[in-house]
Amino acid sequence: MNRPYTAILIVPTGVGAAIGGYAGDALPVAKVIAQVCDRLITHPNVLNGASLYWNLPNAFYVEGYGLDKFASGCWGLRPVRTNKVGLLLDQAIEPELRLRHIQAADAVRATLGLTLTDYVITDAPLNVELRTTLSGASWGTIGNPDSLLRAAEILIKKAGAEAIAVVARFPDDIDLEAVQKYRHGEGVDPLAGAEAVISHLLVRTFQIPCAHSPAFLSEPPEPNLSPRSAAEELGYTFLPCVLVGLSYAPQFIIEKRAMSTMVTELCHALSLSKCRSVGYADKSDQEDIWVDQVDAAIVPATACGSNALLSLSQRRCQIITVEENKTLIKVPPQPLGIKAIQVNSYLEAVGVLVAHKAGINPSALRPKLLPLQSVGRS
Repeated sequence: MNRPYTAILIVPTGVGAAIGGYAGDALPVAKVIAQVCDRLITHPNVLNGASLYWNLPNAFYVEGYGLDKFASGCWGLRPVRTNKVGLLLDQAIEPELRLRHIQAADAVRATLGLTLTDYVITDAPLNVELRTTLSGASWGTIGNPDSLLRAAEILIKKAGAEAIAVVARFPDDIDLEAVQKYRHGEGVDPLAGAEAVISHLLVRTFQIPCAHSPAFLSEPPEPNLSPRSAAEELGYTFLPCVLVGLSYAPQFIIEKRAMSTMVTELCHALSLSKCRSVGYADKSDQEDIWVDQVDAAIVPATACGSNALLSLSQRRCQIITVEENKTLIKVPPQPLGIKAIQVNSYLEAVGVLVAHKAGINPSALRPKLLPLQSVGRS
């Protein structure tokens, strides 16, 4: 019996990706890829669409820092039936805007049946600031990271949160020209880089799923709004998709699999029936996902410098780069020594995935096949 075919879909955040750089506009790509894979691993900004979301039963919602650790082989992923999600609110959010977010959280409890803990408000404003690199990519800083960490610790230790949704107040004095370009589907998401800083800090510190939803005052209607940005114009909050994603996000496995395997084999050898009590031979281990089970990774052709992709390129993983998905960064696979199949579009990438899953070399599907050549005498 063949093992499940597993693919990773990566679209770096805050780099102006033509597909995946806006409000959930990579979700159609994820939906199609999920149809040809048994398991699809991707990150929140691919699946998040503000008030819009889509349940992909075989997709795993993995925050970017956690994805890097998974790709390096340090962490594994353990699928869950559901997570209890803790809601963390920035003290800087105005009372009315805070109420909107709390009501959105109550709405997903009542309408979608999700499990949330009571919320926590930080003991100081987080003071998020936005930055832009010379290339135009976005990033940011947090003025009070300790307050963020204290609030998360309360949610985990006192409320029993298994995943954390953060809502931070973002500044209103954002570059108006950049915002207009983004709303017209031409620029870079000015918030994405700072959002990544927030989630990376929490995942690195607490090793549990986390995602961020920004809070700021809504803009007046834009008559020339791009469909790719329209999901963020539907309401007062982007929180619903984050809560949905985190409810089913896999938990991170931090302990080394080698130790788990060793103890399990020892238990079998000694015919011990109570191995489960030591936490190693649990049935859930059979469903755990580790990087050596990943078959393919799909990335924009100019965005091949991520830690995750560099790690995956050292393994038996087929890298597929998509030329059509332009970004502001210029890091192709060739100078990095990454062997990849380059395709023009995600539609073509899906065809490569189907062939790879079937064990068929994609070159066999072209009209000309070069003859074999000698590599020398033995």
